[in-house]
Amino acid sequence: MAIGKRLRGAMACTGLGLGIGVGVSLGLGLALPISPGQALELRGATYFTKPPWSVDLISYQTYTYQTRPEYFFRVNLDPGAGAPLGGLTITQTRGVDRGFEFSVDRTTAFLGGTPRREGPKIPVQASFDRASRTFTIRFPEPVQPGNTVTVVLRPWTNPAMADTYMFAVNAFPAGPNPSPSPLGYGTLRIYNFGDFN
Repeated sequence: MAIGKRLRGAMACTGLGLGIGVGVSLGLGLALPISPGQALELRGATYFTKPPWSVDLISYQTYTYQTRPEYFFRVNLDPGAGAPLGGLTITQTRGVDRGFEFSVDRTTAFLGGTPRREGPKIPVQASFDRASRTFTIRFPEPVQPGNTVTVVLRPWTNPAMADTYMFAVNAFPAGPNPSPSPLGYGTLRIYNFGDFN
């Protein structure tokens, strides 16, 4: 699956008078129904019919310089999503330390469960662009609608400086030319060791 840098939302097809919701409107009072289990393809692009809309970020290591922390990004895929989840992008958008390194080859993913009681692991491919601070996550076996998936990113250490770190997350449906759905931001608070003394 090719996850491109497409930033058009699902409503970007207004040039043809198309709208996405319960059905597809053609601007003439005609509506074409979309099956909840059917991927929506418009002009060669694949969209979720009911996209995921939020992400949770959990970490139990929240102090500067802590070694081998784990950042759990949890996404719920609605049963009526209309397409499996093919991948994610995760981009650091805020936080004073923009140089802390990740162990990209230790990235994992699992279905269901919780960070301390993980569900079954699933295959995942990860790459990291240091300049843009962006992870590209691909699921060779796309996550089916109705599932919850957690991606675990593993830096070598937490950031060196205390701050609020934010990560923008986009979800991509499995299919040709996937259109991203923004999930919002995962927020991670990093503290100095003496902050609570």
